[in-house]
Parts: sequence; structure tokens; C-alpha cells
Amino acid sequence: MEYAKSEKEYIEEYQAKGFTTNFTAKGGILIDLDTKKEYKPEEIYIKKEFRFEGMSNPSDMSILYVIETNDHIKGTVLANYSPSSDTVMAEFFKEIPKDHFEHN
Repeated sequence: MEYAKSEKEYIEEYQAKGFTTNFTAKGGILIDLDTKKEYKPEEIYIKKEFRFEGMSNPSDMSILYVIETNDHIKGTVLANYSPSSDTVMAEFFKEIPKDHFEHN
């Protein structure tokens, strides 16, 4: 039986594939934490996404987004979707055009 990978395992897998940049969302933009370059939702392409439910509380959910920007910067973003989480990240990803999501 194959077990489900954790967020950390997926992040490490994609970092090995060159998705090494870390991002955060603030005020409707995504920010590269190293270069401080800012990206609008229409400048982001979702290459893959993985959903995770909390072990002790299934309503605690996170989504790992594997992304590439319009200028070919590759990275990952882990967004928390629990009832008590900050909604900034969720709001940003809701604004990405649907045709920027690759089919998983």
C-alpha cells in the first residue's frame, strides 16, 4: 500500500526539480521572498497542486501550489485553509485565472 506524501516531502521533491523559490502573499500580490519581486495573479501559473487535510481536524486543510511565474521563476507556496487561517493567501489564489491552472 502506498502512503500519502506529506507537504514537506512534496516540497523537497519539487525543490529537486528546480522549484526552489519561496513566496508570500500580501495585498493582492505574490512576493518572491528572496528578490522581493512582486507578481499579480495573472502572472502566476499553477503547475501542480496538492491538498492535505488535518489529521486531528479534517476542516484544517492546506494546499501546496507548485508555481511558475511569467518570467520563469519556479517555486512552491503552502497555503493554509483552516477556519482560523489568514485569508490573504486564499484570496490571492482565487484571483489566478482558471486557464493558468494545469490539469493535474
